[in-house]
Amino acid sequence: MLKFLLPAVSFLFPYYLMAQINGGSNYQNEYKVAIKKTTETIKLDGELNEAIWQTAEGATDFWNKSPTDEGKPKRKTKAMLTYDGVNLYVAAIIYDTMPYVIPTLKRDAQVQQSDGFGVFLDPVNQHTNGFYFRVNPLNVQAEDLVSANSESNDFSWDNKWFSATKHYTNRWTVEMAIPFKTLRYQPGKTIWGINFARVNKKDNETSSWTHIPVNFRFLDLGWTGALNWDAPPPAPGSNMVFIPYTTGALKENKKNNEPLKGSFNAGFDGKVALSSSMNLDITVNPDFSQIEVDRQVTNLTRFSIFFPERRTFFLENQDLFSGYGIPPIRPFYSRRIGLDNDGNVVPIVAGARLSGNLTKKMRIGLLNMQTQRKGDFAGQNYTAVSFNQRLFKRSSVKGYYLGHEAFLNETEKQTKPLDKYGRNAGTEFNYSNSKGDINAWAGYHSSFKPGITDKNKYINWGGGYFGRSLTSFVNIDCVGANYYTDMGFVNRIINHDDLLDTAIRLGFKEIFNQNQYSIYVKDKKINKHQFGQENFIVWNPDNTLNEENHSLSYKINFSNTAELNFKIEHNKVNLKYHTQFTDDAPLPPGKYVFTQFQAECISDLRKLFSYGAAIKAGSFYNGNFQQFTAAVNYRSQPHFNLSVNFEYNKLKFPVPYGNADLFLIAPKVEWNFNTKLFWTTFLQYNTQANNININSRLQWRYKPMSDFFLVYTDNYYADPLFKNKSRALVFKLNYWLNM
Repeated sequence: MLKFLLPAVSFLFPYYLMAQINGGSNYQNEYKVAIKKTTETIKLDGELNEAIWQTAEGATDFWNKSPTDEGKPKRKTKAMLTYDGVNLYVAAIIYDTMPYVIPTLKRDAQVQQSDGFGVFLDPVNQHTNGFYFRVNPLNVQAEDLVSANSESNDFSWDNKWFSATKHYTNRWTVEMAIPFKTLRYQPGKTIWGINFARVNKKDNETSSWTHIPVNFRFLDLGWTGALNWDAPPPAPGSNMVFIPYTTGALKENKKNNEPLKGSFNAGFDGKVALSSSMNLDITVNPDFSQIEVDRQVTNLTRFSIFFPERRTFFLENQDLFSGYGIPPIRPFYSRRIGLDNDGNVVPIVAGARLSGNLTKKMRIGLLNMQTQRKGDFAGQNYTAVSFNQRLFKRSSVKGYYLGHEAFLNETEKQTKPLDKYGRNAGTEFNYSNSKGDINAWAGYHSSFKPGITDKNKYINWGGGYFGRSLTSFVNIDCVGANYYTDMGFVNRIINHDDLLDTAIRLGFKEIFNQNQYSIYVKDKKINKHQFGQENFIVWNPDNTLNEENHSLSYKINFSNTAELNFKIEHNKVNLKYHTQFTDDAPLPPGKYVFTQFQAECISDLRKLFSYGAAIKAGSFYNGNFQQFTAAVNYRSQPHFNLSVNFEYNKLKFPVPYGNADLFLIAPKVEWNFNTKLFWTTFLQYNTQANNININSRLQWRYKPMSDFFLVYTDNYYADPLFKNKSRALVFKLNYWLNM
């Protein structure tokens, strides 16, 4: 009965089509703020005692953004602007009382979990890309690039700007000085797009100057107001940055019988503003030893796991390259650059990225990276070219070319013919009505490998309605077995036969449908009820069923940030190959039907002590499954954070397929001595991977944007317990030099 009930519920969420309504495009007629030049010197102390701040036009009367977009926030905010020949100045009065919610003093970290004030700037005023500058009450900075395709802020973009804050009984104030050369804009343009954002964790409110509907992202540039200059702002001037670095390391790898040895390395990064809208980034012999290690996971799927990119060079403007396809199917996945086929790091010789606006509505990106040979893995060259042309008010057409070339020797050319090169090309069209709640998309992608001419396509299309209360969309993908992505990620295309210990490429067709309905409640305890339903069905190339999943969910969002989540899933899998989940015999091919239930609670995250816990149980293929997860966090803000993540999975199959008890325990300790010195230690115990990892990192920001890192990393077996695999001690010193 259940397997028929769950799909049928989807019909209770019909697609709701609306006529196009003018939305954010008209906001600049309603939301306007003037900026006038000052002749006095602005002393950056947060006190706002200069005469200009007494006369500057203010942006006030902010609107609620989340958890509801109705009405005005409980606490007021006023923002003002001025400028001189060097800087754009932003000042704000943020009415609030102590204590503030500030989980960390680290730049660009836990931004949305902290009280703060920020400004969005769109100098081109075409709603395509812009800048975000933010501070919290203790003057911890964060900055990022924003684009029309940005799904969230990753704060990977770094640049020099200045700020100061001041605290009073019923408010705190901020002054920002943003050098014009930090921004990219066209001289002579006197209307910029602008918006202001406020996060008030005490009342669990986020608010913005313009009225952004709750179903749109905070950083959506389509809802900006107008910044009206009294005269054209000064020319931005040249902006060149040179960032040399040096590293030293002691490494030992007992797993591969490599003795303790020392090494020394050096390289540099460079940033050059070629024009008001085009930027060139260069890296020579880059080193990413200071990047935090990946969070390990327990993988109970039959396919590879997608890990996010963490290397800052690849994060900036990444939407230009990685925004094609859908999350499980990405033609471009930058983590493939700098790794061999087994996931081991290979040295990157050099790389360059050109990105920015070619015209008012067209963004382009060009990336080239060269790696060197390491052992049996040949040197590789990677090239990515992308364009994004804005159409109408919110729609776009975009396209890309990816080229991967391997420098093989003569023997490798004969034994590894498919490794010679891999090329991909594709185009996508994304439609959005002017209000932004009706969307449709379509994409056509091809791959090119030596000797392969068929089954090398990836086609996707879909559409939906993304309203304030109702969200409903469908996405369809068709992937050929010979669709290769040397620079991408397709999680389902490689199937493993664990009995024969071999991998099989298998194309697939899939459809994903998600429906959600939210009820916003004017209640002191509850903000929202959300009902959800999902359908996911996969077919083999011969149109036989591969897998299907149907689920129902219910979520309660409380006014104090707490949550309750409930979910039921029904699965059907037509297993084509032997699959192993324990150390015993793999499951044989065949049809499996199983159902699972899940419940989760999350406490008030604003508290110094917070927690989350979830249980999931039911059948799993021909066996039973139980899962318990928990997360506990304690902070003595803003200096100390202690978190522990715990996951336990119990698998029980009939004889001879075995049982498994899988543990993943990950405590993390962070001490922020001040806004310049940080120490973080991360430990991970993973029985599925048979690994214990320790990563401890000390960071000293001895000058603005210049850092010294000292990193210790250690890996052990979980069984036998604490038998060492490898360890390393690394230092890295870099210096940010404005030319």
